[in-house]
Amino acid sequence: MTKEFRTEKDSMGEFQVPIDANYGASTARAVENFPISNLKFTRSFIRALGEIKKACAYVNLNHNLLNQEIAEAIINSSQKVIDGVNDDDFVLDIFQTGSGTSTNMNANEVIAALASQELNKEIHPNDHVNMSQSSNDVIPTATNIAAVVEIKENLIPAIDKLIVSFEEKGKLWEKVYKNGRTHLMDATPVSLGQEFSGYAALIKERKTDIENSLVNVSKLAIGGTAVGTGINAPENFGSDVCSEISNSLEISFQEIENHFTRQGSREEIVHLSGCLKAYAVSMFKIANDIRWMGSGPVSGLNELKLPALQPGSSIMPGKVNPVISEMMMQVSAQVIGNDNTITFSSANGNFELNTMLPVMAHNLLESISILSSSTDVFNDKLIKDLEANTDKLQENIQRNSILVTALVPQLGYDKAAEIAKEAMSSNKTIKEVLLDSNLFSSDEIDNLLDIEKLI
Repeated sequence: MTKEFRTEKDSMGEFQVPIDANYGASTARAVENFPISNLKFTRSFIRALGEIKKACAYVNLNHNLLNQEIAEAIINSSQKVIDGVNDDDFVLDIFQTGSGTSTNMNANEVIAALASQELNKEIHPNDHVNMSQSSNDVIPTATNIAAVVEIKENLIPAIDKLIVSFEEKGKLWEKVYKNGRTHLMDATPVSLGQEFSGYAALIKERKTDIENSLVNVSKLAIGGTAVGTGINAPENFGSDVCSEISNSLEISFQEIENHFTRQGSREEIVHLSGCLKAYAVSMFKIANDIRWMGSGPVSGLNELKLPALQPGSSIMPGKVNPVISEMMMQVSAQVIGNDNTITFSSANGNFELNTMLPVMAHNLLESISILSSSTDVFNDKLIKDLEANTDKLQENIQRNSILVTALVPQLGYDKAAEIAKEAMSSNKTIKEVLLDSNLFSSDEIDNLLDIEKLI
């Protein structure tokens, strides 16, 4: 032992561990082996590990594999991990052994150390804390639990609030008319309310996709141990652990029906990630639409008044930028990239184990986290305070030559096209051209071009 380190042993022999760390030799070896990035497992993942170790201790106790004293010490220590008391002891890089064995052992060693301190006797990280488990079923299980919890606790509530805001704007602006656009060019009229009701419906679809994907994500690998056969675990271990976790989190989890679908293959995570990607794509479209509609104010569309949140330029005084839309679009880009990593990683499952589990977990949980927080910010700092520039919208719609589409049943396509061209070349409204042509009376034109009838 030195002033700064203590000597610990694992199955490979002695190793130096920081004197104030609660982890042991296995974790310290991994710290030395993987100085790759600053990326660590998230709070939600560590919490999920604690839930698993706590549930496993209960079940091992019920099967008389652990005595009461040791089981209770492991349960108490696992609760500290759940509560985040020892987060500083979870020190490992995401980029490590592909099974996540290093991080599973990190949890085992920390919980064993805390339990040993509680009992003043040695609790073994493998023999006691990791009893009836393998990293190969623990890490996939922790990933799935963390994802489900984060989505139910954070993402879905954020999406629900955004849907309400879109629906409120849709109702508020149902009589606010504007030019539709296709190919970024003027098209027949819509209402601003219709656009925002469309955004609400689009996000509702994505929410349903995400919720449906959780059915398979809620089916856990625990109980499969090393290769899916359940070696060294008692009968019904997986289902019993899932029941304990369900009771603890008040979220339903089940043991996977066939363990060979959960450790070598991770397609339930690919499906969930794909649904998150689709939500990100929908949010990108909406954020970009709002950015375009708020552009200007002099040389852009200037149809929406975006909240002024901060100076937009270090050199141009008075400039205000669509910063919240741009934030949302960048988050969407990150989620799309994360999905590519998850897809490629899952495709690299070999036989009974996927060996890219940590990077899949990191990317999935990052996507959920940044979508949750960005959705809240997008709603609170942009959508709620968004205003319609009704004067500009009314001016634009009156000068829209595509209104001539309403006259096609009376005039035919070719004649209507002539009128549209005349309106554009002479910078007149459709009504002015029609009056000049003596084709309809003023009242007839007003009736034919009544915006409410056109949408």
